[in-house]
Amino acid sequence: MTSPNETSAPTVSAPEQTGPVDPKRWLALTVVLVAAFMDLLDVTIVNVAIPSIQHDLNAGYSEIQWVAAGYSLAFAAGLITGGRLGDIYGRKLIFVIGMAGFTVASALSGLATSPEFLIGARIFQGAMAALMVPQILAIIHVSFPKEERGKVFGMYGGIAGSATVFGPIIGGLLVQYNLFGWEWRPIFLVNIPVGVLGVIAALFYIRESKSEKALRLDLVGMALVTVGVLLLVYPLTEGRDLGWPAWTFAMIGGSAVVLVAFVYYSRSVGRRLGSPLLPLSLFSARSFASGFNVNLVFNLATGSFFLMWTLYMQDGLGWTPLHAGLTGIPWSLGLAIAAGLSVQYLAPALGKFTLIIGGVLLSLGALLFIGTVGRYSTGIHSWEMIPALFVMGLGVGLVVAPLMDFALTDVPNESAGSASGAINMTWQMGMTVGIAIVGVIFLSPMGAQAGKAVDSLTPQITQQLTAAGVPEPLNAPIIAAYKQCAQDRASETDSSVTPASCKQAPPSELPAATATKVEQILEGEAATVDAKTFSDSFQIGLVYVIGFVLLTTAIMFALPKKAKPQEL
Repeated sequence: MTSPNETSAPTVSAPEQTGPVDPKRWLALTVVLVAAFMDLLDVTIVNVAIPSIQHDLNAGYSEIQWVAAGYSLAFAAGLITGGRLGDIYGRKLIFVIGMAGFTVASALSGLATSPEFLIGARIFQGAMAALMVPQILAIIHVSFPKEERGKVFGMYGGIAGSATVFGPIIGGLLVQYNLFGWEWRPIFLVNIPVGVLGVIAALFYIRESKSEKALRLDLVGMALVTVGVLLLVYPLTEGRDLGWPAWTFAMIGGSAVVLVAFVYYSRSVGRRLGSPLLPLSLFSARSFASGFNVNLVFNLATGSFFLMWTLYMQDGLGWTPLHAGLTGIPWSLGLAIAAGLSVQYLAPALGKFTLIIGGVLLSLGALLFIGTVGRYSTGIHSWEMIPALFVMGLGVGLVVAPLMDFALTDVPNESAGSASGAINMTWQMGMTVGIAIVGVIFLSPMGAQAGKAVDSLTPQITQQLTAAGVPEPLNAPIIAAYKQCAQDRASETDSSVTPASCKQAPPSELPAATATKVEQILEGEAATVDAKTFSDSFQIGLVYVIGFVLLTTAIMFALPKKAKPQEL
């Protein structure tokens, strides 16, 4: 599964092709499309492999969140800077550095021996992607004449769509078949030969280009945004594990202070020292202001959904990575179909109502998912998820494909590059915050849901205990102890730790043979308890997702009626 924003590559500049047509442009296109596919594939593969990584490295849920959020945060923080570095020092040079760094980061990720090492490698990987990805569309613009770009952008969209479909499947195959006994590591190591060949090809086939009027880097603005988001993401990610101490709330409040300081800096100091990271003048364009907010909240919703869904399928239902990857195909197909229809037919005819319909469809799909999970509970199958996933995919496709054009409609041409970079930055920021709040909306309720799961199974467990020869007066205390164990296990932040309540032996007055049967009965019900716990928590999480999507849909009404197509 991939994040919906990954179907559009971030860019911060839109240079025109000048001079003679580049004779190597199609070879250069092959190189940048391979880089785009490598980046998009990596994101989708990691989503499927998260539970495998968690179990192999004995990582807690907060650490797993950081494996995903660390990449998005570094990517978001560096997007605009990466684009401007390309404008200043050369797009080919920065692309090669980014691709080489991405390859090295992939190797480091594949060799990680601890959650901390992997998180650091993923942050490095996201930073390198922030150098590489913004150059892709810029290189296309300087390499191809205007009349060829439509076909080229169509090819890029095809690459993005194929990564969406095949990423989860490839990831599932690599993880499930445990190549060379390396567990999840091949999902990163597969990038090494591709990256090395890509760097070599880039040196030979991509033509260097720079902007004649390169913008200065706003390092202070970048630092303020990064610190502000970290102050928000860190306590949301770690708060559950640490019991929500006072300093977590202080950090959340501090994030607001830092982000306000960023706004003040952008308005005053940034104008005197150089171009600010986010020119506040852009917000005078209604399309940009509303598009900025739509991107932020929409991806907060989808970012939280993807992580919850992955954990639900693999940790809750016990599905294999390949099973989970194949289950995501209806979502990808719905997204691809809707994305193609929205840009070519629906947006020109219906305007902003295309996006509004998309938001409604995504909400209805999530509501249908709640009903499906509630109906089939622990016995749910992949095919029973198809309708909900397909509808949700349609909704996402109707939003993400035309959104950039709507967001930039009222933005002056000279500011389109900065506006594009800022919009894409909000995509990643929204994903980062969405992943972080999974601990609040999905993981935190699991202890209570585990208790309810045991309560629902009490008649069934009682019947089995009685059949095993347990005296009736002992049934209640055995089940009460089992319930406490289930609650503690579901609330445990480190999945490798066995709570003390789960180490208690059956009542001593039971014969040894009967005590053994009791342990077997309770162990046999553990998978059902886990599945129901995750299913119920997933339904709660989906309610929050619907709330975020409905808020996004309301903001969409502020978008302009029609979009002006952009060549970014």
